[in-house]
Amino acid sequence: MNQLTYYLLIALLAAKDAGRAILDVYNQNFDISYKDDHSPLTQADQRSHSIIVSHLSDLTGERLPILSEEGKSSSYKQRRRWEYFWMVDPLDGTKEFIKKNDEFTVNIAQIHQNRPILGVIYVPVKDVLYFAVEGLGAYRMDSSDILSLSTDRPFNNDPAGVLETILDGSIKLPDDKHRFKKKDSQITIVGSRSHATNELKAFIETMRKKHEQVEFISAGSSLKLCLVAEGRADIYPRLGPTMEWDTAAGQVIVEQAQGSVLNYDMDEPLRYNKKNLLNPWFIARINDPP
Repeated sequence: MNQLTYYLLIALLAAKDAGRAILDVYNQNFDISYKDDHSPLTQADQRSHSIIVSHLSDLTGERLPILSEEGKSSSYKQRRRWEYFWMVDPLDGTKEFIKKNDEFTVNIAQIHQNRPILGVIYVPVKDVLYFAVEGLGAYRMDSSDILSLSTDRPFNNDPAGVLETILDGSIKLPDDKHRFKKKDSQITIVGSRSHATNELKAFIETMRKKHEQVEFISAGSSLKLCLVAEGRADIYPRLGPTMEWDTAAGQVIVEQAQGSVLNYDMDEPLRYNKKNLLNPWFIARINDPP
């Protein structure tokens, strides 16, 4: 049992507890404020941030820095020296949360030398967890009850046993029941529900000229990357702005599910902890099976 998989257990628990707090707000009337960039902010974002930071800050051994959308105060001069750190989006899909369409997530990733090596995405409404660790693979857990964890962390005594139980109760990604059901002439594209662009529309039209059948799925938040990792979608073209905390967890989940998340222009994996935390356009896809 190495330290990275222990961090995975902490991140799973943090995501689950944050998701529970988000649902407490979601299921009642809530106020909406706006940040300096005019993006919406709710009490759920702030509660989730506090819970996740509390979990990740209370680890045995050396504390890793945390870069969160709701706590992004570290300067580049400071963070460029970070070898390992946590990248967190406490509530990805705040617009979907406000619309109450259920398509929002909690995203937690660990970055090592500008690459995501661990990722957890929790879908609170569905109680589904997607997770991956470099070298371990990517998985979907359809009920967080499998965790059998609480805030007193009983897995401290037997983390390897808890991890084995989690993996036994999870589905390894990509899920073959989605991956092999299509013909070569078919392609499924997933795109943003709230951020459609003219470039995305043009991309879809180009695909229609290459494939006999093109299906388009709209989804919010990091769910789009999860759909690719599962094999339910073949490709996710993001031809519009995203931030690093939007994609870090999903990228390692896609990569560990035998896929890729590549810069649209340079055909290289997205890099993290840049001076400007804005991502370039990218294409996520599951690679063809051997």
